[in-house]
Amino acid sequence: MAVKMTQCVHRVLYLSVLVAFAACNAPPVPLDDIIIEKTFVPEQCGRAVKVGDYVRYHYNGMFPDGKKFDSSYDRGSTYNVYVGKKQLIEGMDRALVGMCVNERRLVKIPPQLAYGKQGYGDIIPPDSILHFDVLLLDVWNPEDGVQINTYYTPPICSRKVEVSDYVRYHYNGTLLDGTLFDSSHTRLRTYDTYVGIGWLIAGMDQGLLGMCVGERRIITMPPSLGYGENGDGSDIPGQASLVFDVVLLDLHNPRDSITVTNQQVPEPCTRKTVAGDFVRYHYNGSLLDGTFFDSSYSRNRTYDTYVGRGYVIAGMDEGLIGVCIGERRTITIPPHLAYGEEGTGTKIPGSAVLVFDVHIIDFHNPSDSTEITVTYKPEVCDKQTKKGDFVKYHYNASLMDGSPIDSTYNYGKTYNIVLGANQVVPGMEDGLKDMCVGERRHLVIPPHLGYGEMGVTDEVPGSAVLLFDIELMEVEEGLPEGYMFIWNEDVSPDLFTEMDVDQNKQVEPSEFTDYIMRQVTEGKGRLAPGFDPYRIIDNMFSNQDRNGDGKITEAEFKLKADEDQRKIWELNV
Repeated sequence: MAVKMTQCVHRVLYLSVLVAFAACNAPPVPLDDIIIEKTFVPEQCGRAVKVGDYVRYHYNGMFPDGKKFDSSYDRGSTYNVYVGKKQLIEGMDRALVGMCVNERRLVKIPPQLAYGKQGYGDIIPPDSILHFDVLLLDVWNPEDGVQINTYYTPPICSRKVEVSDYVRYHYNGTLLDGTLFDSSHTRLRTYDTYVGIGWLIAGMDQGLLGMCVGERRIITMPPSLGYGENGDGSDIPGQASLVFDVVLLDLHNPRDSITVTNQQVPEPCTRKTVAGDFVRYHYNGSLLDGTFFDSSYSRNRTYDTYVGRGYVIAGMDEGLIGVCIGERRTITIPPHLAYGEEGTGTKIPGSAVLVFDVHIIDFHNPSDSTEITVTYKPEVCDKQTKKGDFVKYHYNASLMDGSPIDSTYNYGKTYNIVLGANQVVPGMEDGLKDMCVGERRHLVIPPHLGYGEMGVTDEVPGSAVLLFDIELMEVEEGLPEGYMFIWNEDVSPDLFTEMDVDQNKQVEPSEFTDYIMRQVTEGKGRLAPGFDPYRIIDNMFSNQDRNGDGKITEAEFKLKADEDQRKIWELNV
């Protein structure tokens, strides 16, 4: 049994060897058709080759033994040809159909579908099987137009690109196989151009139409709409399809004027800006794609300027006319009304549309006076304030945007001044005139009658309009203009003698002071209210002491007495 088994095994082994020997020495099996081996297939295939398409591909041509007979790589140029138009050997015409860009195929072509029994000169012998290692780089069709794939659309699109618009955009430019040939990003500068008037290749002219600012799209174009048969002579080969990955950053038309949107107008609005007004406003400045470039808020200070007088860019000059205090608005300014083709250098690029979100804090005109509104007036008003009166009043002070400045109520006491003595800003002087005790007023004081261009450090901004709500609490009647002391009764004819207590024929400062204070105490005379009485008396003494020796002689006194008696005490204040 074991012997039979061994013989059987030997017979099987012998037959296997014979079969293997026959296979190794048999002539090659002829090919009836092409054989295609896909050695690499890209994950995405947006388009497959069809009959009539034009292709660009690289190849290595070899015989079955691996010997190379031709290569496009060696020539440094792709092979460019129409498929299915009998411009290729039949086997290659058939092998290219269905290929995707960046797909790689090993194609085996029998002689009857290649160069047949004639071969090709000294390069390809008759009846040769040919192997081609093919890499497809490009495919297009003469019927192709621009293909657009929008992969991001902003939520708000108020305007789209039209013919003759000027645009700023970034792009990456590649061939269809992904080879990068140019990028605005690497230059850190947008590409800026008019659209639809021939400044661009035709495909880009078409591909940019209808875009929104912020939109991103892939624009694919055949060479007939790109750089044609010759390419650009550098990075773009002839007959190449082009792919541009574009993001639109800016858009305007030379005919554009400013646009005003997002208006928030406070109620009521009693006054609007006109040319020549001085405006204080806050703003955030950005480019049309949202890129921030400046803000007054970051400096914690308003931007202050005249409007309609060329102190700011033309678009802002226009956009600030007709605004109310407290109004908010968005002003979009085309570059020809902003910083033009040059921009500002680092922050604002050339030909950039600017967007300003503006908040009007206050405005005034250099011709403005103090605006006085009586909010309450008592029924009985026997006396009204006048220059020289000593007045006591309460106030609440704020800016036009409502920001508080100060209030006497916080201190629990009135603010006391002499009207006309330059103890408050001119606008307050105006506002306190001709008031009754108990009267209330609302004052709007322009900066030239307030704290001017400099303001008050940490309290009142420069060039700020001030609001005061005032209430007059008390008035002490002042003296006639130019007087610091008056008699309430006839002047004593022995005035000098009454002053000269020690009878030494001269009045000392102490004697003079004691005498005047006694007259005030006894009600015979009155000092100007609101001033330091001793300082007034010192001034009165100096006015009598003609030679400045620190004492008043009878001669000096008589010299003065020869004048109008009531003007003895006249002082310049």
